[in-house]
Amino acid sequence: MTETVARHIPDAPPETAAPACARVEHGQAAFAAIDLGTNNCRLLVAAPTTSGFRVVDSFSRIVRLGEGLAQSGRLADGAMDRAASALRACADKLARRPVRRFEAVATEACRRATNGAAFLSRITAETGLRLRIISAREEAALAMESCAPLLEPADRRALLFDIGGGSTEIAWIRVPDGPRAGEPPELIGYLSLPLGVVTLAERAGQDCFTQRGFCDVVDEVAHHLAEFDRVHCIGQEIRVGGVRLMGTSGTVTTLAGVAMALPRYKRPLVDGKILECEAADLALGDLFALGREGLAQHPCVGPERVEFVLPGCAVYAAIRRVWPTPRITVADRGLREGMLTRMMRAERTASRRRAWR
Repeated sequence: MTETVARHIPDAPPETAAPACARVEHGQAAFAAIDLGTNNCRLLVAAPTTSGFRVVDSFSRIVRLGEGLAQSGRLADGAMDRAASALRACADKLARRPVRRFEAVATEACRRATNGAAFLSRITAETGLRLRIISAREEAALAMESCAPLLEPADRRALLFDIGGGSTEIAWIRVPDGPRAGEPPELIGYLSLPLGVVTLAERAGQDCFTQRGFCDVVDEVAHHLAEFDRVHCIGQEIRVGGVRLMGTSGTVTTLAGVAMALPRYKRPLVDGKILECEAADLALGDLFALGREGLAQHPCVGPERVEFVLPGCAVYAAIRRVWPTPRITVADRGLREGMLTRMMRAERTASRRRAWR
């Protein structure tokens, strides 16, 4: 099922207390964000700068929290144990570093699982970390927040996609112009599909290694995207011009790494890269031709991600079919960066208010 809205991006959330496990100091203390997804657990700690923020620590681990969720409707014991272990590692990092503000969110796996809330209560009891389950709309808005700096003055609209582990989020974005130029972009529509690399890998992963199975997934995803397109006339806007296609996920960054022939993946070379879609399409063909063994050996893939690459590529191919554009902006950033940006903006606003008193 699809969901669409036509609302402005919400205000930054209220100040979030640091976790019980963290040392809290003011002044130059850092900000921290945790994103617990269907496939990964990620932590980012950063300090604000005049131009954004500087990363001072990070953590990422594949936990496969959504393993078996599509069949059972519940988080499996082993999956919860893996995620809990990763979150304990995050808590240990936070306990050793001053943190001014902190936010932690959980996405599709905990949204869908009947025991998702109970699992997060367990995490709070074990680690002191309080994770908040966010809606699909807020997930899309946070992705937009993180990628907003990649927009350019000539952009009227942006179409941002995030191919996650348990879902794919599409954000349709208006870029303010005229007297409102320079204001934050607006989320005017979003789509959340319960089709991510983990769910597709479990359901059709083996088939994605065949031409027919891959095309079946492309057809399924494209059908949902076409419904969203009819509501928002995105294809028509693309033909008029001024629409930027942006992708943030392991799928699109992998395609960029292959297209750029990187001997090993390097984030600074990929984040913000404007890639010709023809080159990305050729990279997709190269990945498909490698097969399972070749993907495991590829420096931009590796054995841990073999099962997820082609399902993600099928989602990307559906996006390209429904919304053909000449170029794509690749973003190696996501929810953590969006949360950090919001927290730092809220801190600056609060500081100005204190100064006015």
